[in-house]
Amino acid sequence: MDVMQYNFNVEKDDFDRAGEASSNIKKILRQLGIDAAIIRRIAIATYEAEINIVIHSLGGEIDLEVDPSSIKIIARDKGPGIANIELAMQAGYSTASDKVREMGFGAGMGLPNMKKCSDKFEVESELGKGTTISMIMFI
Repeated sequence: MDVMQYNFNVEKDDFDRAGEASSNIKKILRQLGIDAAIIRRIAIATYEAEINIVIHSLGGEIDLEVDPSSIKIIARDKGPGIANIELAMQAGYSTASDKVREMGFGAGMGLPNMKKCSDKFEVESELGKGTTISMIMFI
């Protein structure tokens, strides 16, 4: 298998289409015959990243890269950045608005769930510029 790459745009505040990128990634991986347990981890991590882009940023994108040994997900957004990554990694910590919480999002489990589902996990963030999350799952 050669390296395969895909890109998905994610719009700010687009709750109607939130989850579309992660759903498409799940379909692609299923078609490639990736193990169901790995697909489940990737679907959870990608959905969390996608929802974070919708809620907290000015929009962004998710890249999927599949090679014979791993699956890499890169979620990039434009936006405020994360002021304190260590704090943001704590389960239950959230900066989501009341409106977002009323919709059932913003429980503060996004980053912890992404890390838990990844074999390698990294967050880079610059205030006023945006955040990039890299997740690798080994096949």
